[in-house]
Amino acid sequence: MTNNADGTRLFEPTTLGSFALPNRLVMAPLTRNRAAADGVPTPLMATYYAQRASAGLIIAEATTPNAVGQTYAHIPALHTAAHVAGWRRVTDAVREAGGRMFVQLQHGGRVGHPDTSGHVPVAPSPVALPEDIHTPGGTRTAVVPRELTADEIRSTVADFAAAARRAVDAGFEGVEVHAANGYLIHQFLAKNTNRRTDAYGGPVAHRIRFALDVVRAVAEEIGPERVGVRISPGVGVNGIEEGDTDRIYPALVAALADQGLAYLHVVFADPDQPLFQEIRRDWPGALIANPVLGWGGPLPADGGRAAAERLLAAGADLISLGRGFLANPDLVARLRVGAPLNAVRDQYLMYTGGEEGYTDYPVLGASELVAV
Repeated sequence: MTNNADGTRLFEPTTLGSFALPNRLVMAPLTRNRAAADGVPTPLMATYYAQRASAGLIIAEATTPNAVGQTYAHIPALHTAAHVAGWRRVTDAVREAGGRMFVQLQHGGRVGHPDTSGHVPVAPSPVALPEDIHTPGGTRTAVVPRELTADEIRSTVADFAAAARRAVDAGFEGVEVHAANGYLIHQFLAKNTNRRTDAYGGPVAHRIRFALDVVRAVAEEIGPERVGVRISPGVGVNGIEEGDTDRIYPALVAALADQGLAYLHVVFADPDQPLFQEIRRDWPGALIANPVLGWGGPLPADGGRAAAERLLAAGADLISLGRGFLANPDLVARLRVGAPLNAVRDQYLMYTGGEEGYTDYPVLGASELVAV
């Protein structure tokens, strides 16, 4: 195979606000369940992320801002000094390897269980997850979450802001507020999980209020140029049924557009979808797009490069990839020259375990990359 991949926009240096990036490839946040039981990031996590430091930007995996927001076992957190120290080891390792990191802040909402967190989950409304959930003791039936009170909403917003401050203290360049994939903020957006009748429920303007409160509090705490937001329009994971997708996201984007944020991150972006086109048109800042590459199946032979280039042509500024980075620490180099990719060896090892399926994926040597 001849080397004809150089020179495309995907590999051009660019900027994200004041941050210089060596390419437009973003390592998407990927839950890997390798933190200690108390949420402290481990030295193995430092190795894993440093291996992937050639990404233009790494967005570290979903990290909980408080104890009740924990989703699954061995999820990292950012609500104690020990969490900050653990993440500092990770960011130091990545920076030494030449990389840059944001961290995703995620509150699970109803996606949680007392067997995991020690707390009854909280949510906009007492509507249980319609599927079983994994816990340290095995698979359990989801419990009915407790509806957040107005005071608890305010304290949860404050927890996000405090976690963002800890993230900067831990050495991250910024944070991504996770408003996608059926977790707490997304639960406020969706009709089937938000049955409130107060200022946080009902019409679209009310259902986007919690997301706006969180983003504004985080931006006030660390500066808007350090804050990104992730959304997943129309994605029904974790039992979400938005009900009025085409109304929610234009309203949310419009309300966020003047905040001076670092980026908006759209999951499963389709350049042919009118809503994606509308979001790109209305969003004034950097747009990260995550291409549709199949859910859980094998990656395309090109690792998603063709899909990435289509999204760039449609107006995306950066492209986030998940499983490609999971199995290929040197994904940027492989995509650049069209080298074959490692496949994810075992779905089970994606989410639990030690080095196997985590830090032991092979990289190509310089001579192998030249020979492609």
